[in-house]
Amino acid sequence: MTEAGPAKRPRLRLRLTAAAEGHIRRGHPWVYESSVREQNREGDSGELAIIYDRQDRFLAVGLYDPTSPLRVRVLHAGSPLNLDRLWWKRHLESAVQRRAALFGEGTDGYRLINGESDGWPGLVLDRYAHTLVMKLYTAAWLPQLELLLNLLQERFGTAAALEGEPAEARGGWPDLRVVLRLSRNMQAQAAEQNFSDGQVLLGEAISGPVIFQEYGLKFEADVVRGQKTGFFLDQRENRRIVGSMVEKLVQQGDGRRVLNAFSFSGGFSLASARAGTAEVVSVDISRHALESSERNFALNRDLPGVARCFHRPVQADVFAWLGETGSPKPGAADTSASEPFDLIVLDPPSLARREIEREGAIRAYSRLSEQAIDRLRPGGVLMSASCSSHVSAEEFFEAVRTVARRSGRAWKELRTTRHAPDHHATFAEAEYLKAIYLRVE
Repeated sequence: MTEAGPAKRPRLRLRLTAAAEGHIRRGHPWVYESSVREQNREGDSGELAIIYDRQDRFLAVGLYDPTSPLRVRVLHAGSPLNLDRLWWKRHLESAVQRRAALFGEGTDGYRLINGESDGWPGLVLDRYAHTLVMKLYTAAWLPQLELLLNLLQERFGTAAALEGEPAEARGGWPDLRVVLRLSRNMQAQAAEQNFSDGQVLLGEAISGPVIFQEYGLKFEADVVRGQKTGFFLDQRENRRIVGSMVEKLVQQGDGRRVLNAFSFSGGFSLASARAGTAEVVSVDISRHALESSERNFALNRDLPGVARCFHRPVQADVFAWLGETGSPKPGAADTSASEPFDLIVLDPPSLARREIEREGAIRAYSRLSEQAIDRLRPGGVLMSASCSSHVSAEEFFEAVRTVARRSGRAWKELRTTRHAPDHHATFAEAEYLKAIYLRVE
């Protein structure tokens, strides 16, 4: 008699509350722990969980995470299917092709996979030239990393490229690199499996920042230790808009002076410089960020507008700086900080990371807008942005409009913007980015 092997475990099966079933049918990608009313056994992190409805019919399949309140992140809902390697390959290609017509040769920095909104819950993939940065927000993806790396190598490596031609005709990136970034909440779990934040999973080690292009401007990205995946790619379209507005102001004889508040590595500053402004003041509390902005200016000195522009980096708290420089100080030798601006960009970090901080954030946005309007030259433009998901777009827009009404100055709303097309949001919790543009007389 031969010894029997271990019994094969049954598939992980879950049933949900009626309300949660409805959310899944309407396309919501999350199942909370409190919504699970029945499951056949304990599940492992990263295991595929099959969800059945009250009539015992297939409802959805997703990645199971026993350590998170988000117990299942849905990969597919509707008709049953097999999530085999071919499915994963097509799933990746769908996200890639969604961006295929968005960018030309002058842009090789953008988002390839935007988490839940592309059907990859808890995972984003950003491109910086030939470096791909994968950021995970749940440990449930760790068991799938080997498969994902194989798919990325096959799609973007020496046998593939981004253009979409047949593999044998399109070459590929012999220098493809994949970097892993991890959210703080899962770094300890990842360490148990020998994964770490900033780890190079594929390709050569990184000796410095990665250089990429955005509409012809060169930027550096710290893909190993930088915020998000190394750069704020989500503001790319607003940088383009700001550049076009500065260009119009310059053509009208204005646009001489631009303030980029919360400037980070100078994206809006460079877009303004290329458009022809004479001076850009970049204000940020981080010396590291300001040094990066200066390096980015150096990368683009071959562009005439950038070469002519005077870039003034200022390390300061923006709230305090705007208040302190609002009017010239008696006897001050340098009054340039108090001179008005033709265009002001307000792009603060998230001011409401929790719902309890929402009202305080709205007050902070109002205060910033009030200070900025006070610093605008007649006919100047204010661009005010928010990345706080707990503050809705209409709440934010109305806060800025209210400040404009109270300023006593004539003003006109030029436009509002939301997510860039490569950062599209398909459900409410994914919506965070918004911006409003005002011309103030």
